[in-house]
Amino acid sequence: MAKFVNTRKAAAAIDEIIRKAEERLILISPYLKLSNDFRELLEFRNNKNKCTTIIFGKQELNPDEMKFLEGLRFIELKYYHNLHAKCYLNEKQMVITSLNLYDFSMVNNKEMGVLLDLNDPNDKDLYNDAWSEIELIDSNSERFEFTPDGRLQKSSNSKQEKKVVTKKRKKHEKGKCIRCSKDIKLDPLAPLCLACYRSWNKYGNEEHPEIYCHVCGIEHQTSFLKPTCYTCFKANKNKLEFSI
Repeated sequence: MAKFVNTRKAAAAIDEIIRKAEERLILISPYLKLSNDFRELLEFRNNKNKCTTIIFGKQELNPDEMKFLEGLRFIELKYYHNLHAKCYLNEKQMVITSLNLYDFSMVNNKEMGVLLDLNDPNDKDLYNDAWSEIELIDSNSERFEFTPDGRLQKSSNSKQEKKVVTKKRKKHEKGKCIRCSKDIKLDPLAPLCLACYRSWNKYGNEEHPEIYCHVCGIEHQTSFLKPTCYTCFKANKNKLEFSI
């Protein structure tokens, strides 16, 4: 059954959600301000090559916050223009609360919320109802990325924009799986080996950060939607074409 949580218990529950998250970790909060404890948890997760999605609603970031987030390779930032909800979840647990992720809120404010746990059959319907709303927010959010000078801006790469598609290729052309670097057929529309594709397909997030370039195999942040590094993309324009 859903449990009531006060300020202290909500912070502890969010801590546990981040620690125990596997493939799914979504943090929804209007403000991109993180306490030192949560920074350490996100760094730990990032070092394990696990992706975290943060959906926010206020674009103001101080330089220190920007520097920290820019240094995390497996962070996906998304912006939802009128976001006021605060919700934090992994595959099994979810906290819906008034609590923000920064120290002032945890120390100075009186917060409350509810904790849902999928291990409890009584919470399943409520968790799934909330998850449906989160999917709606996520699908209508704009992806943000850092520019070379450290500013945060809307990503130039979206599902509605141009996608890389392949022409007919010779059989001997080889590519790399963008998740494990295994040799596979060179095909930017299918840049994952079968095993990694099965793992990716559980959620089907085309913008989920991956590890390797599909063409050269060098470590570089890529994704199913954008599977090559910029250098390989430029060098292989004669092999690729664009389609809306």
